[in-house]
Amino acid sequence: MTGFPANVPAWAALLAACLVLAGSALTFLGAFGLVRLKTFYERVHAPTLGATLGMFLILGGSVVYFTAAEGQFMPVELLVAVFFTVTTPVTLIILARAALFRDRTDRSGDGVRVPLEGECAGVVRTPPDLTTDPRRSDAPQDR
Repeated sequence: MTGFPANVPAWAALLAACLVLAGSALTFLGAFGLVRLKTFYERVHAPTLGATLGMFLILGGSVVYFTAAEGQFMPVELLVAVFFTVTTPVTLIILARAALFRDRTDRSGDGVRVPLEGECAGVVRTPPDLTTDPRRSDAPQDR
């Protein structure tokens, strides 16, 4: 670019502005959902979806603007989109699994263990004694 503001056609500037505003609105809705929704599991989806969809629109506006300003295709923003698209869902999954583990192991906050699926309420399974388990091939055998 030779100077600022660049000589961008009006249609490209208007399209880029609309994409950036729509992306900003979606990102804002995601942030609003983070504040407004009640449970962690509801709250974790709103910013993830809002940020991902908003990011695509904002980067689309950036690609349109800089492609029109430079006169050639500018794919640099696509690298940002790939990185953001890969990391955001992975972060969501890690946070959701950590919360699920926390809820399964200590839901009451008093250190009381919540039974996992398949366990009887209040009963905690313990592993078999490894030294006396007759099913093990290296356990001592009474002959």
